[in-house]
Amino acid sequence: MRVVIQRVLEASVSINNEIYSSIKNGLLVLIGIEDADDTQDIEWLSKKIVSLRIFNDTEKKMNFSVQDVKGEILVVSQFTLFASTKKGNRPSYIKSAKPEIAVPIYEQFIQQINRDLGKPIKTGQFGADMQIALINDGPVTLLMDSKSKE
Repeated sequence: MRVVIQRVLEASVSINNEIYSSIKNGLLVLIGIEDADDTQDIEWLSKKIVSLRIFNDTEKKMNFSVQDVKGEILVVSQFTLFASTKKGNRPSYIKSAKPEIAVPIYEQFIQQINRDLGKPIKTGQFGADMQIALINDGPVTLLMDSKSKE
């Protein structure tokens, strides 16, 4: 699994020009899933995301997690995170899991992060044409891959 994590002041997902879900202070997590992903990837990423100390303390030092600041999380599926641009100019998405594999993993990830955060998160809609709006805070943007544990 690959994720892009953005610390945000607010973020929202719109579908058909209507807001589907939104958050205030917290994390926008874009998630890409590949065929090889499993429960270990889900558990590792979820715990890491919830525990990342990327929110400022009173001295402006990144010392708090999303849990510590009682922030929210918005998770949005994004198959393009596994794009290969090695050949030509049109990205290949062959490494991205097909919906029959990706949807159950995506749903398990949502359940896991709900448990780890201790409250429900917000999501996009898998496979929908979504528009994402956000105010990136910092900016703070991190990339993580569960296979390389980075």
